[in-house]
Amino acid sequence: MPDVKTVLIVDDEPHILRSLGFVIHRAGYRVIEARSGREALRMIRQHHPDLVFLDIMMPELNGYEVCRRVKQEDGSNSTFIIMLTAKGQRPDRRAGVEAGADEYMTKPFSPSRAVERVQDILGPPN
Repeated sequence: MPDVKTVLIVDDEPHILRSLGFVIHRAGYRVIEARSGREALRMIRQHHPDLVFLDIMMPELNGYEVCRRVKQEDGSNSTFIIMLTAKGQRPDRRAGVEAGADEYMTKPFSPSRAVERVQDILGPPN
């Protein structure tokens, strides 16, 4: 039996973790969570998630720095990162792209739309 695809949600806002985690788990994916940049790096190194929803404004390390480090360490760039932020201005998007983000999602967003993106990117859960 193949492994279930894993999605890491990184946000210091409990509501985002709960709501996004619930709909992604209900769709059949394994969900893990982190509440800070340092915890995110630890979880990525330990669990090798297939996709990461990464908040930008977080304690300890911001999302840009986490993304930059993950993309530098991941020579194959196999970790797909969607940056999450309340800021949707062009400079913010440019900073996300420069850090290596694959996509950018502006808060507030529809959890069902996030699930659609997970399914588009990862395919159906195993």
